[in-house]
Amino acid sequence: MSHVIAELCDAPEGRREVLQGNIAFAVGCVRAGYHAADGYPGTPSSEVIDDGLAHVQDRMAVGWSVNEATAAAVGFGHTLAGRDCVVTMKIPGLFQAGDVFTSGASFTQARGALVYYIASDFTPSSTQHVVDPRPLFESCFLPVLEPRNHQEMLEAPALAADLARTYRTQVVVMPSGALCHSEGSVRLTASRQVEPVAMPASLRDFNVLPNMCVKSYQRVLAERMPALVRMVEESPLNRWDRGAGRLGVLTYGVCDLYVREVMAATGADLDVLSLGFSHPLPMDLIRRFCASVREVVVIEDGYRFLQEACERAGLTVRGKAPYSPVTEWNPASIAACLGLEVPRVDAGLPPVSRPPLLCAGCPYRPFVQEVLALRKRGKLDAVFGDIGCNALLYFMDAMDTGLAMGASESKRIGYVLSRPEQAGRCISVIGDSTECHSGMDATRNTVYRKVPGVKVVLDNEWTAMTGGQPSPTSPANLAGEAPGFDLPASLAAHGSRVEVLGAYDRKALREGLRKALAAAEAGAFTTLVIRDGACLKKSKPSRQRVQVDPADCKRCNLCLVCPGLALGEGGVPAATNLCSGCGGHTPACVQMCPTHVLKPVDVAALGLPAGGSFPAAPAEVSVPALGELPARLSVAIRGVGGQGNLFFGRVLAQLASLAGYGERNIVKGDTHGMAQMGGPVISTFSCGEVHSPVLLPGTADCLIVMEQSEVLRPGFLELLRPGGTLVLAATRIVPEGMDPADYPSQEALRARLAAYRLIEVDPLGRALDLGDPTGRISNVVLMGILSTLAPFDRFPAELWWKALQKVNPKAAVWAANYAAFNAGRALEPLAVAGAAAE
Repeated sequence: MSHVIAELCDAPEGRREVLQGNIAFAVGCVRAGYHAADGYPGTPSSEVIDDGLAHVQDRMAVGWSVNEATAAAVGFGHTLAGRDCVVTMKIPGLFQAGDVFTSGASFTQARGALVYYIASDFTPSSTQHVVDPRPLFESCFLPVLEPRNHQEMLEAPALAADLARTYRTQVVVMPSGALCHSEGSVRLTASRQVEPVAMPASLRDFNVLPNMCVKSYQRVLAERMPALVRMVEESPLNRWDRGAGRLGVLTYGVCDLYVREVMAATGADLDVLSLGFSHPLPMDLIRRFCASVREVVVIEDGYRFLQEACERAGLTVRGKAPYSPVTEWNPASIAACLGLEVPRVDAGLPPVSRPPLLCAGCPYRPFVQEVLALRKRGKLDAVFGDIGCNALLYFMDAMDTGLAMGASESKRIGYVLSRPEQAGRCISVIGDSTECHSGMDATRNTVYRKVPGVKVVLDNEWTAMTGGQPSPTSPANLAGEAPGFDLPASLAAHGSRVEVLGAYDRKALREGLRKALAAAEAGAFTTLVIRDGACLKKSKPSRQRVQVDPADCKRCNLCLVCPGLALGEGGVPAATNLCSGCGGHTPACVQMCPTHVLKPVDVAALGLPAGGSFPAAPAEVSVPALGELPARLSVAIRGVGGQGNLFFGRVLAQLASLAGYGERNIVKGDTHGMAQMGGPVISTFSCGEVHSPVLLPGTADCLIVMEQSEVLRPGFLELLRPGGTLVLAATRIVPEGMDPADYPSQEALRARLAAYRLIEVDPLGRALDLGDPTGRISNVVLMGILSTLAPFDRFPAELWWKALQKVNPKAAVWAANYAAFNAGRALEPLAVAGAAAE
């Protein structure tokens, strides 16, 4: 990845690229001459540093801090050295950093630029609350940029740094999560070198003593705000598109894309005023716009910031009702708000409830089983949870409450202080990175206030939920250096009794929990650090699987504690394609077997291929001349987290780029966050005369369903245009805890889809036959199938090969993908129905 990011940073101005929003912003930071970046991982902002700026540490100072408040203060320190710095986080992180953020907002002295990149997630997809921070930004008197498209994501860093220096202010860039994680066509901006600001020898003016704060506040009101208001009123970023004057839309941010998608798809005649800044607002410009049309509709994500500003100014506008539950708009809801007709389809069958769950073989699973056993025996009444992968224990009945980063132990303290008799009947649970983030405050509080109890730290070495970023407990920091931090020693130094247990040692976990709860009953506080089980996504793949002799198996099903094991032929447990081998540790399912007949074995012992034995693919791919291509293409792909939806979308975006669609537009949208952990996922792709990463109903040429029941998700079938094709994979992934009998039957699905051009295929079976024991290349098999269907069959196979190779050129991966794609093109459907059969 490092060479890709470096190449993007050095590429000539004007070159067309298809970039994820977060990567566009990261590249924009380097090309704008930033000197530093800091932050804390938080979906949907993480990739700016994780996949972007982490790979240019030779050009700027980049690092992850232990929490957002620390990162904000580090960023402020960079600016006191005269350097430009960006600090990244999501909205909950803003409030964690609130003291530093609000205190730093009042400084008006010349210094390096401080830009806060605060990604919103108002849906929410991966955020623990829905809070609109715009009133806070307003009360801090800060300029707020909300990019409207991927090009503006690329351009925002230079603009924000210039504003920060010119107006001597912090600047907020708040992109929608939909922009952060989608991809779009951009034209690379100019690169520049920025000299650090010459700072005074003394920094004594940079203080927040009360008398100094009063003077700063007065300067902000007298100087900064009038200047910022003049700037936004005259800004070329404000875009006024005139229509017939009947209906006007007032909007900003990513909603601009959705409005334009509706206009392009429906031909609606609208006047649109799209704002470049959400604070300060150009109220004079807004007044002129409102006077020019008969009716004005305000379209904005979050709450009603712009709408209420208009109403306070005496303007008549229509928007959300007070306390409206609408937090994020999409093309369909905007079209409905504007009175336009959009297709509506009732799936007819209820979708499968699919909460996100722990990965197969996750080191947390043995702990989950012990918690469930304690509950069953009536020994444990409450589990106080936290934020991170451990929050997924809620869906396994191994956790109860969740509140905020680092809050689990504090909740337990309050509960036990009110109910002292419960000290030995409840526990708090937190991840290692979250303990380092803010959890240690509670550890100190427990020791300080002498509150008995049990705190469990699940240490998987990484900030796993947000993609595996390093934390103080990781083998290395972002710079590749050993952190030198000892978590158990630090906890012991706080005054806690500490016991370290192996994550995959179920007997030790059982005994450790028993002793700790007994000690809590007697008035002691114990911290259990459960480690020696790294996040599987950061571990080397294991060849270990499990096997049982059918003659020995008692068929008690007690081993079925993980999706990596399922009932096979004759009701005997068998490893599935999801099995990870528990990273080479003693498998959790083996430890659950009461008769000890389930055994760990090498994957070869199961008669399965070890993988990676594909014939070499061509090193160079020659693409023939392209014929006439459609003016517009779009596809939506639904599946379950872990099936490769994101990769599917990346290949489609690269395909369109190679075909020349970048000169018009290429847009790809994806679900990120907790849904990746086995929850529902949708990817969208469109190119040509398109705008939005979210599709308008009735516009998709093809729907791809990677897991059968996902076709029933509300709002999915209605995306298909009349005459479009529905491709349904035979793959069935029954969620943990669900009775297979409750899963929709094949007959019921076929009856529901009888009116569609339906093609049923088995990509997972073909992937397994090809020699991939994990079945991960089944997504590429589906790409091969798609390449044979109109209108996607207009792209020659060589262009698809080239796109696959560009997305991942590693020889082994390219060989596997080449074989899978070609197998998909040759795959015979299981069934063809509806109009497709004609």
